Amino acid sequence: MNKREFLKAGLLAGVAAQLPLLSTAAPVNTAAARKKTKKNWIWINPNLKDTDEELKANYTAYKAKGITGIFFENDSERHFRAAKAAGIEAHRWIWTFNRAELLTEHPEWYSKSRNGDSCADKPPYVTYYRWLCPSRPEVQDYLTTTVDKILALDYVDGIHLDYVRYCDVVLPVNLWDHYKIEQTRELPEYDFCYCEVCQAKFKEQYGQDVKAIQYPDASLSWRLFRYGNIIRVVNKISEVAKQHKKAITAAVFPTPEVARRNVRQDWTNFHLDGVCPMIYHGFYKEGVSWIGDAVAEGVHFLDGKFPLYAGLYISDFKNDDEVRIGIQYALKNGAAGISFFGRVTPTILDILYEETGKS
Repeated sequence: MNKREFLKAGLLAGVAAQLPLLSTAAPVNTAAARKKTKKNWIWINPNLKDTDEELKANYTAYKAKGITGIFFENDSERHFRAAKAAGIEAHRWIWTFNRAELLTEHPEWYSKSRNGDSCADKPPYVTYYRWLCPSRPEVQDYLTTTVDKILALDYVDGIHLDYVRYCDVVLPVNLWDHYKIEQTRELPEYDFCYCEVCQAKFKEQYGQDVKAIQYPDASLSWRLFRYGNIIRVVNKISEVAKQHKKAITAAVFPTPEVARRNVRQDWTNFHLDGVCPMIYHGFYKEGVSWIGDAVAEGVHFLDGKFPLYAGLYISDFKNDDEVRIGIQYALKNGAAGISFFGRVTPTILDILYEETGKS
């Protein structure tokens, strides 16, 4: 199953509204941003059937058109080394909290909803949504050990974290019709994690029993507690990356506000070397100009902590001209580069080079 099948499924319901021509977001220090060296990325799943000749040709072409790094969804030493030989950074892209391999061995490690249902036996939305509880020290240890083993490989240049959050308490609006859900309020069956460990740690930290809170979805302390859980684990993983002297990045929700509200993810407080907000405008029924708004918000709240690379979903664009406009909005509002998810055609590579290679 494709790792983002859940998100991509929403496009079947019909993507996006009319696309305005001008962004309302003010450019952020455009001249200075263009003087900096851009880094551009692609998220891909390595095709193990590719020949060595095909790998050399593909990665050489990517490099020539401005792709500086690749997030590989699975391990393939051949692919990693071929990319590196072409001068491209090869990073391993992993699922972080959404992991199913521990269901039999450690079902108690999985998150529970406000209704008391566990992801281990009642996953929300789709069958592969199996979310680990970030409050548990065992989960943190498991994830840091996993990353340590990956980064010990000499052909891996860095780690790229995906699903580094809680389950979606609110889906992107374009998915509501597809899943026959209306989420104008937070529904308990999608609100995580209320397991015994989370309840105990919250009470220890804030002196409150979450079950006694009348409206836990409105509790600021309960929300902060969950932000902190994700931040703590990410920053522990970051320490592992630093020990290996390798880079750490993450795929996150499109803006700090959307990330906190929809998935309890406060990515501006992660310790990273770069972030790739998934600014998939079609999922939010927004126009191409919203890419500029989202980038501007992220750059503002990061305040220079680390670079932001605008994650663009190719299927959200109606044509190549819109891809160009999306790239322009991202760069004008402070993005340090672009990250593509989807089929990157030679024409799109040409556009990327024209927009980023000339700076």
